[in-house]
Amino acid sequence: MLTRWVILLLLSGQVAAAEGPMTAEEFDAYTQGKTLFYGFDGVAYGVERYLPNRRVIWSFLDGDCKEGVWYERDGQICFIYEDRLDPQCWVFIDSPTGLIARFEGDPEATELYEAGDIDEEMICYGPDVGV
Repeated sequence: MLTRWVILLLLSGQVAAAEGPMTAEEFDAYTQGKTLFYGFDGVAYGVERYLPNRRVIWSFLDGDCKEGVWYERDGQICFIYEDRLDPQCWVFIDSPTGLIARFEGDPEATELYEAGDIDEEMICYGPDVGV
């Protein structure tokens, strides 16, 4: 399991030149029904499950999952989550090694890359229960 992550993260440095940003239709066709793991700077970053009707579930790999929705705005794919109502907008590019996501389309900002199908399950723990 860890070996797969290491291999996939090393491959991230081999991202070739890709085409322009994906449209909402292309993004939906690529992601719907999938669970994608993302890496950042050689480290596992998070996982997102893509559901019908542009719904998503995101986790920073800590078991704390947040439901949300996505929509297209000004050529970017924007996400709103249950705990954060300000949109998080990204430009997605379909590269030969998988998706590349640039925060707000800025190449100098956070850039995530798809870690591929690593045969892992997305873990979501239930809500916190207090006394």
